[in-house]
Amino acid sequence: MDSDENTHRFSSSIPRPNRANSNGRSLHDITVSANNNAAGTMMPPPGTISRKHVESIVTESAMQTRKTLVERGGETRKKTHLGHSASKSMSSRPLSALSTSTSSRPVSAASRNAPHNQTSSSHGPSSRTRPSAHNIGRPQTSFGYSHSHRVSSPRPVTSMSTRDDDSQDSVLGKRKVEAWDQDAKMEKMNAMCDLLLNRFQGTTNQSAGLKEAIELYKSRLQEIEEKNSQLSEHNITLRVDLDTTKSRLLTIENNLKDVSRDHEIAIDDLERQHRIDLEASRQEASKRIEELAVKHKEEMRELRSRFDNEIENERNKLRQELNQINAQTAIDLQRSQIEMENRNRELRDIQAEVNRLLSDLDRERTLNKELQHNMVRNASNTMALESSVSALRARIEFLESGNKEQSDAFARLDQQLRDALAETQATKDKLRKEETLRRKLHNQVQELKGNIRVFCRVRPLLNNEPVEDSARIEFPDSEADCKEISVLGPEEKSSLGSITTKTYAYSFDHVFGPSSQNTEVFEEISQLVQSALDGYNVCIFCYGQTGSGKTHTMSSEDGMIPCAVHQIYDTASALEEKGWHYTMQGNFVEVYNENLNDLLGKAEEFDKKKHEIRHDMQKCKTTITDITTVNLDSPARVESILRRAAMNRSVAATKANERSSRSHSVFILKLIGENRFTGEKSEGTLNLVDLAGSERLSHSKATGERLKETQSINRSLSCLGDVIGALGQGKEGGHIPYRNSKLTYLLQFSLGGNSKTLMFVMVSPRQEHLNETLTSLKFATKVHNTHIGTARKQTKMIRES
Repeated sequence: MDSDENTHRFSSSIPRPNRANSNGRSLHDITVSANNNAAGTMMPPPGTISRKHVESIVTESAMQTRKTLVERGGETRKKTHLGHSASKSMSSRPLSALSTSTSSRPVSAASRNAPHNQTSSSHGPSSRTRPSAHNIGRPQTSFGYSHSHRVSSPRPVTSMSTRDDDSQDSVLGKRKVEAWDQDAKMEKMNAMCDLLLNRFQGTTNQSAGLKEAIELYKSRLQEIEEKNSQLSEHNITLRVDLDTTKSRLLTIENNLKDVSRDHEIAIDDLERQHRIDLEASRQEASKRIEELAVKHKEEMRELRSRFDNEIENERNKLRQELNQINAQTAIDLQRSQIEMENRNRELRDIQAEVNRLLSDLDRERTLNKELQHNMVRNASNTMALESSVSALRARIEFLESGNKEQSDAFARLDQQLRDALAETQATKDKLRKEETLRRKLHNQVQELKGNIRVFCRVRPLLNNEPVEDSARIEFPDSEADCKEISVLGPEEKSSLGSITTKTYAYSFDHVFGPSSQNTEVFEEISQLVQSALDGYNVCIFCYGQTGSGKTHTMSSEDGMIPCAVHQIYDTASALEEKGWHYTMQGNFVEVYNENLNDLLGKAEEFDKKKHEIRHDMQKCKTTITDITTVNLDSPARVESILRRAAMNRSVAATKANERSSRSHSVFILKLIGENRFTGEKSEGTLNLVDLAGSERLSHSKATGERLKETQSINRSLSCLGDVIGALGQGKEGGHIPYRNSKLTYLLQFSLGGNSKTLMFVMVSPRQEHLNETLTSLKFATKVHNTHIGTARKQTKMIRES
């Protein structure tokens, strides 16, 4: 309950029941509505009504004209206008029939036990209702109504209420005498009757709806019972069918057993008959085989005689074809000799042209030497003249008061000095022009010799190698400039049983015999080193089987690398007088198992560092990332890095060679020259490559790590052969497989037309290496027949600021 209601006690105007006469239980039949109705119709207590007359007298005529409740039950209630006193009383206590709010106060025991259809269980007229929500400040509930025209009514009073009478005035106000009006009471009673009738009619309608629902439920229940009976009948039918099916299944099983028994008996009969038939077939087959064997022997006899006749005919036919082939071979040989003579004639013409150019070159060299001597002589004359001028100037200063003769002598000496200086300058200009012409003629000679040249070198037998094990290698033109080599091949047994040997002849740009020394070899390649100083890319590499002398030719004390470096320093020093200054930088790398290693770095870092090859396609330059670059300022510096590289290079012993190189080494020497007089700048590169030796696994017997190294070496050499073959096809724009191997990718610009390339094919003189020797010579011939284009000079002019 609300706090305001608890603090303010109400007193009912209904007389309290006599508790002494009570039978101990409440009046269960008296509802809240009845109590409120009784409270509204009771006579007010004496002394509370102020009236003029002592008692109210109802006239007889009024009683006679008033209709009874039964007569007025069917009439429509007219709106009656209450008087001032009645409206006052009703304004504070409206009819509960007009209100739709439900009291939230707990009902009494009589109200809780009342029947559900009792009209006063939830609603009814009330003379005293709960105070309005807006008067006591209580929040409205979700079921509350708040209309502006509604008047708050006091709470209903039960018969058991013990409130004081003075609370009646707080809600209803003081009762006036005017409230005790019989007509008003009748109007209220009529309203209550109308409300009761309406509720009764609603209850009747509700009861009719409930009856209809009950009828619907009964019909639904009847349908369910009918369906249940149908399902029961269907269940019985299914049980009967199941019993029938079980009996049929039992019958079928019995029949199946009988059929199986009959089938087994039939199978036994068939097996017995099959054995009998099989035995008869075996006997018949034996007879047939014997007959076929006899017939086969006769046919074999006939075929053998026929085959012998055909072989004899074929042998005669082959003899005739052989005679024809021999005749055709003789004709082809004669034609080849004629073509060879024509080629030799062309070669002699080319050789004559080369000799003429060489004579021109010698003449130019002689002229250069004379010019150099003249330049030295002029320089000494210039120095003498300068000293004379100094002396004369001193004498002139000493003879300040000189006469006309002294002035003429001074002018004459001054003119002589100017003439000497002009002659010296003209000599220097002519010398520079001659140097430019020399470079041009030198590179023309190298281009006539071919951008890719092949030299062959046969190493001598070692001390521990017997002479009997040497192969038959001959040099047909050993007296003159040796360019041919012939090798007697291994013995071959023909189909007729005869043993023959073939002689393989090869021709290269130069062939060095076993007695040749490294100095003789370097004389032939020194011109290529000069081309590197002139600004060209030069590549020199050695190819051959393991143990053929490649490393000795390239990296020994008098090998190609040290000799090339010495020549470069000597030539660079000589060119300083002509205004050239060279800067040299070196790198040394190896290709080991398709990985790049820096031989000038630390050996323990080989597996940690990864180097990449990058090409500048516009400048035709190759760079390697994260590699050691050494400035080569002296030949001693070059020798030190060669020793360091030799220590770091991968070398191992195999059955083919006690100290076999297991990697390809590449020494890269960059030459950057600048002429301070002409402003010309050249950038050349010299690549000196020592390839690992090719091996046959059947000969080296390599296993484990050596096997992996051998496979990697042979694969990279095979890729080198593929690149040479693709270049030899001469297809412009064709694909060249440089990327198939790190070796060919590193040497891309050295092989692809922007370089002067020289290949040394190294040959072993031992008979057991004859197959490898022939393979190397065939590959060298393939390279020799390849044209890679014209090399371009890397030069540019520098403008002086």
